[in-house]
Amino acid sequence: MEQKNMGLIIVDVQQAFDDSKWGERNNLNAEENISKILTLWRKKGWQVIHIQHKSDQPHSLFHPANEGFSIKECVKPISGEEVITKKVNSSFIGTNLESYLKSNELKSVVIVGLTTPHCVSTTTRMSGNLGFNTYLISDATAAFSLKDQHNNCYDAETIHNISLATLNEEFATILTTEQLIKAIK
Repeated sequence: MEQKNMGLIIVDVQQAFDDSKWGERNNLNAEENISKILTLWRKKGWQVIHIQHKSDQPHSLFHPANEGFSIKECVKPISGEEVITKKVNSSFIGTNLESYLKSNELKSVVIVGLTTPHCVSTTTRMSGNLGFNTYLISDATAAFSLKDQHNNCYDAETIHNISLATLNEEFATILTTEQLIKAIK
């Protein structure tokens, strides 16, 4: 793993995902793992990029007037860390993320955050397609159960694992928090 020029992208770790409307979730310790990785990044003095989803809809949990918009305390940005707001699933669409990574010579990225099948997956796919060496940390992201077009419900763990499988070795290298930390130290 190339450690030089490696940025940490923390996607949508916002209070909105604590709302009961989402239903069952897997990886209840995802935020704890994200915090461990963030602590290591800060100790190394490496680039951290926080992505924050922002809705224009006043009723949305992600609207700036609602407390759900806030980044969770366990990963709150500190001075010098980049915060980029987005309005769609991809952290690259309508933002300066790609230019920020390139201007800071970040050739590799580690992606963590919420949720696996949505913003994390879309950001990971685009990162890989844009040519960044992309690492997705499987236990530093999480999914909620979902229903398909036939009203079949799939549990959160299944959604999470299938999402990871669709990204594995095509868009990203999938690692656990422990594997990442061992590779860095």
